[in-house]
Amino acid sequence: MKSLSLFAQIPPSLRDGLQAGLGIIFLFGFIWGVVKIWNGADKMSKGDADGKMGIISGIIIAAAAAIMAALFTIFGMGDGVLTPTFN
Repeated sequence: MKSLSLFAQIPPSLRDGLQAGLGIIFLFGFIWGVVKIWNGADKMSKGDADGKMGIISGIIIAAAAAIMAALFTIFGMGDGVLTPTFN
């Protein structure tokens, strides 16, 4: 049985637009994640127990693109992974 890739049927201009949009979203997500990590470390240095969760959530937010790409590949849906572009 042949597997049909959803993204193989999408026109290249739409795919490029989606990749550019993802690039912008991931750029802001990465910056937001780094800020959350920084705030969590600041809270921990002041003795607040919630600082650890801030660091963990920042790591997850900043690495969301890599985590989702890995999960798609692990479950056999690697063709559905779009690479964010910054053109």
